[in-house]
Amino acid sequence: MLKILIPTMMLIPSAALMKKNTLHPLMLTYSTILATLSLQWLKPPMTLIKHSNPYLSVDQISAPLLTLSYWLLPIAILSSQNHLKYSTQTQTRMFFMCLTTLQMLLTLSLSSTNIILFFIMFEATLIPTMIIITRWGSQKERLTAGMYFMFYTLISSMPLLIALLMMNYQMDNLNTMLTPMTTYKPNTIMWLACTMAFMVKMPLYGLHLWLPKAHVEAPIAGSMILAAILLKLGGYGMMRISPMLCLTKTLYYPFIIMALWGMIMTSLICLRQPDLKSLIAYSSVSHMGLVITATMIQTPSSLSGAMILMVAHGITSSMLFCLANMMYERTHTRTLAMMQGIQTTLPLVTAFWLIANLTNMAIPPTINLMGEITITTTMFNWSPPTLILTGSAATITAIYSMYMFSAIQQGKTQKDMMISPPQTREYLVLTLHTMPMILLMVNPQIITLS
Repeated sequence: MLKILIPTMMLIPSAALMKKNTLHPLMLTYSTILATLSLQWLKPPMTLIKHSNPYLSVDQISAPLLTLSYWLLPIAILSSQNHLKYSTQTQTRMFFMCLTTLQMLLTLSLSSTNIILFFIMFEATLIPTMIIITRWGSQKERLTAGMYFMFYTLISSMPLLIALLMMNYQMDNLNTMLTPMTTYKPNTIMWLACTMAFMVKMPLYGLHLWLPKAHVEAPIAGSMILAAILLKLGGYGMMRISPMLCLTKTLYYPFIIMALWGMIMTSLICLRQPDLKSLIAYSSVSHMGLVITATMIQTPSSLSGAMILMVAHGITSSMLFCLANMMYERTHTRTLAMMQGIQTTLPLVTAFWLIANLTNMAIPPTINLMGEITITTTMFNWSPPTLILTGSAATITAIYSMYMFSAIQQGKTQKDMMISPPQTREYLVLTLHTMPMILLMVNPQIITLS
């Protein structure tokens, strides 16, 4: 654990002290080495918990998310290259420092065994993310997006802090992330306090208003990390803390109802969405609704499905944001109607759009489908009528995915559009998203919890 964590920490001073002309290549090289090293966490004997010290450990819940976060770091650096072209040297260094600080905090929050350490790191990810959104966003609305993001997170995290401090007070052992509580008496208010913070982070429909704003205004690296990892912190927290607070099933009902209803509502919003990045953000809310229901039911197969879907959605949504950014850099608009006819000018990019859209709508044999089917069958066993809602959401997802693809690719190109050909760097970014998708189709066992 430490052989990856310490080099990650050292990336922060490296970003500040490297020579001007070697900054980009060296940051990219170091983060790629770290991404390669992180793959060792996915080694098959995942049943054993890999302790590095009493406060940090990697087990089968945190390993897939940790590896995903490290895999996306070099991709985020690579895809931001065009965005940073007009920035000064100091701004570029600050951007890299924010990215690497965020990576370090994510690593610590996903691998901590101590509840309070988890909470501190979970909340600390807010700071670099907010700096990235408010400083490197594209429009002046980025400040509003940053405020939404900050207030939603802070208001929900205050009850979580009080609940965790009370839990620590009532228990003998602080390192309780890995073992269910025995000395702790279940408490409804405590459970609600813990759950609401994670529901805002996921986000649950109704608490999701910060997400489309943050995604639309964030630069490409911010969007990628927000969609791929930060949303998954909510699911990870639920998986960790729910077994500790064993409670009656009746408390889960409102959350499951909101999540299932939200899946259909956000999918319908996607059908009427003119803004490309906003459409992808709302589709994230829809997919995370399934993860919320799975983490609420708390059966082994539902948790396994939730983990598969979180990793699958992390890769897919990140790839969609990369493609949306490629379109934005060429057309300078996010409106779907203005991007028509890309198929004739950029045929290879169209192929990547097709792959991303098909995985987003969970076509066989993708891992998105595996995750969705696992959760849907578990939901059906739990309560048969839920099949109507999950089935409807899956159908509408397929419809808006096809709508998004046809709206961008087909039709006539705008007359005044000068579309430059894609660079090798951009193809590399898209290939690095496609590779793990294909490899996980071949061997999905490494990210399941069974």
